[in-house]
Amino acid sequence: MTSPAATPPPAPARFRPAPTRGRRVLAVLASSGVAAVGAMFVALFALFIGNGQSPQVFDQLFGHFALAALIAWLLLAVANAVGATRAWFLALITGFASGTLAALIATTFTATAAGNPFSGPLFLFVVGSLVSLNLVFVLAVIAGEVFLAPKVFRGIMGYAPRRPARRMALVRIPASNLDEGELTHRERHPVDKARADDQWDNYCAALVAEGWETLEVDAAPELADSVFVEDTVVLFGDLAVITSPGAESRRAEIEAVERTVGAIPGVTVRRIELPGTLDGGDVLKVDSTVYVGASSRTNPEGIRQLRSLLTPHGYSVVAVPVTKALHLKSTMTALPDGTIIGDPALVDVPSLFPRFLPVPEPEGVAVVELSPESLLMSSSAPKTAAMLAGLGYRVVTVEIDEFEKLEAGVTCLSVRVR
Repeated sequence: MTSPAATPPPAPARFRPAPTRGRRVLAVLASSGVAAVGAMFVALFALFIGNGQSPQVFDQLFGHFALAALIAWLLLAVANAVGATRAWFLALITGFASGTLAALIATTFTATAAGNPFSGPLFLFVVGSLVSLNLVFVLAVIAGEVFLAPKVFRGIMGYAPRRPARRMALVRIPASNLDEGELTHRERHPVDKARADDQWDNYCAALVAEGWETLEVDAAPELADSVFVEDTVVLFGDLAVITSPGAESRRAEIEAVERTVGAIPGVTVRRIELPGTLDGGDVLKVDSTVYVGASSRTNPEGIRQLRSLLTPHGYSVVAVPVTKALHLKSTMTALPDGTIIGDPALVDVPSLFPRFLPVPEPEGVAVVELSPESLLMSSSAPKTAAMLAGLGYRVVTVEIDEFEKLEAGVTCLSVRVR
């Protein structure tokens, strides 16, 4: 009973191979070129129509606008190379500055090439051209840079704009028979149901206070372990994997969870099927590596099915022996920087993890990442909380000791969707 999917990835597209330098150069030149060259033809066509469709317009002004387009191309290329297409307001500023400067330079060159000395009247003519001869050109450069250049750039680079970040957390109210939950490695102690309800409310309130919208799965009063929603679904960006719980008593929990997750826009749902078993508490994601505990609840077939589902999305699945606790995430979780924190007394093979940081309390192994700088953890581990605060994290603590009697941690009580 610990949180698997609570750490979905930024979307699978994140793991595409990085574009080559040549592709980036092409993207910069093409995105700036479509704005500059497009503006040239728009300006010529507008003046052609405005002058009674006289073909002489092309002979008289093609050289001027071709020069303006070339200058704009160069200016836009420099700006797009440093990221002007990343935001509309940057593109707007870039388009205005590049179009205006290109028009001024081209008009000055055209006028002086015709034999006119640079004088006061010529200066006024050049500046005045921004609201006459060059107005359509400047406006077309702005429009091209704002609306066309980003699409061309992203199309060549091979990625789409990121969807808005989601900050939802799936939760499920405790069952009326919570104290009948499954136990494997701890002796049973009485659970104070009223106190557990209060702790669950406070847990949800802490998530909301940190900017997470809570999404409640339908209550299951008769399913004792249903509050530990993390065991029933694992999220990897837009891919939701409905698990196959290792305890038969928990398999009825997944139907309502699947219904809730399937209603989230953009989420694709897949399932682990029997005879495969997989508990979400056995799944720990660190960037593109997914550690899966081979525990009493997760069997080899469940791990094989998960690997088959995730490999096409760029994830590597690493199986980890778990013999000293209920789930993998009963022994360890990960900090936002990828460091694994855990209890050495519970971890079977610490050497499997490139960065492993021991914690001073067993209850300190579980953290929920609220943001890259903040963590949620149990108040039962004050030494661990102080240690993590010393590493620069803002630590939010909640009381969950009634759930800890059932081998649960802070990760067990929610699944983050983002």
